[in-house]
Amino acid sequence: MIIYGKQVCLYALEHKEAYIKTVYVAKKNILPQELFHKYHDKIKFLEEKWAQSMAKGGNHQGILVEMNVYKQADFSTIKKSSFIVILDGLTDVGNIGAIVRSAYALGADAIIAAGVKHLNFAAIARTSSGALLDMPFMVTPNILDNMNELSQVGFTFYGADMQGTNIQEIEVAPKRVLVMGSEGKGISKKVSGKINQKVSIEMRHAFDSLNVSAAAAILIHRMGYAVK
Repeated sequence: MIIYGKQVCLYALEHKEAYIKTVYVAKKNILPQELFHKYHDKIKFLEEKWAQSMAKGGNHQGILVEMNVYKQADFSTIKKSSFIVILDGLTDVGNIGAIVRSAYALGADAIIAAGVKHLNFAAIARTSSGALLDMPFMVTPNILDNMNELSQVGFTFYGADMQGTNIQEIEVAPKRVLVMGSEGKGISKKVSGKINQKVSIEMRHAFDSLNVSAAAAILIHRMGYAVK
């Protein structure tokens, strides 16, 4: 896959050397001297028009990196975690990337995407500022089967819902799953039936709701410190 943008590319070059295939440079001095020497044999210089073409019109900021194809985590590994986030029906890579970034920074162990067949992992890597490269992540076609297995090994499911209990008022189980639904439809009916407790964020002012990625960040943070 090809990622682009200074922040995510530098993160990949600094932390994922084994996955780097080619470094495309279209801006002078974009690479720190140390990384320039480290990847000297893998660097190719591009004209702006070719860099723009490779980025498909995106803001490449003068650097693109070709990496090995992103490898999703195995469910057998994910279910050994303590704190999992399920994204039910989310498709916007900007929101997903922001959630991945928050989840990685705030202590969630893994993310499962449900209700979608495919995701653009290169775009998610970019919008997560590289956090995807270190966060166990999988897309599943059988979320109910996965939830049943997680339930069998002791996980409790918490679903984000505006009518739920204020997250600050509850103690959270040590093995927990936070389920975030899409902004348009919320949590799907089939997944909602597996939720043990609905949780919400108390608003200081009357307002409809938060963006799903902002809400996820708040809930992940609070669920990380509200464990029984």
